[in-house]
Amino acid sequence: MLIRTDNIAKSYSTGTVEILALNGVTLEINKGEYVALMGPSGSGKSTLMHLLGCLDTPTSGKYWFNDRDISTLDDTELAHLRNREIGFVFQSFNLLPRLSAQSNVQLPMLYAGVPFRERSTRAAELLEMVGLKDRMKHNPNELSGGEMQRVAIARAFANRPSVVLADEPTGNLDSRTGVDIMRLFGSLAEQGNTIILVTHDQAVAGHARRTIRLADGQIAA
Repeated sequence: MLIRTDNIAKSYSTGTVEILALNGVTLEINKGEYVALMGPSGSGKSTLMHLLGCLDTPTSGKYWFNDRDISTLDDTELAHLRNREIGFVFQSFNLLPRLSAQSNVQLPMLYAGVPFRERSTRAAELLEMVGLKDRMKHNPNELSGGEMQRVAIARAFANRPSVVLADEPTGNLDSRTGVDIMRLFGSLAEQGNTIILVTHDQAVAGHARRTIRLADGQIAA
């Protein structure tokens, strides 16, 4: 079991008002699964993604990642876990504009202390894997939206993570490019990688092998 949650909840305070963004979510995700977290705006899917990605901690309930109780980890341990075991793909790509595609992919490995030659070779291999062998020296402003997302996907796999979380990965792309990106995710999932998509789009969720639907901070189906 890679991911297991037991009745996790998350609330936020805005002045005198407390907002319950997530209300008692229990789920399990195995290694090698390709899962979509789907729901409309305000359903709690982004909050759940932040919790699963260890970007935030639950207000109550329990979360185990690779059999580790996340509540027992300090900030340094959480940062190490995020860097080594969790890859992120965001709607807005989040690439550093002054770095080449290859240098952007190297960043997680740099933070992990991987030697330069090894991370340079690994980044080149990943960019070739996502179809950007001839674009690795280009900066983001020289790439199309689809190419930038491919760089972001390559970067997410840099440290051979246990899971990749993709938050609305086609949200800033035209429909044709979005289909190409989802085909790439499908290919990566077929290689045994664990991928969790976060989306409001049924067409995107349909590419996953299992869909968890959220509504009003709870699992609806």
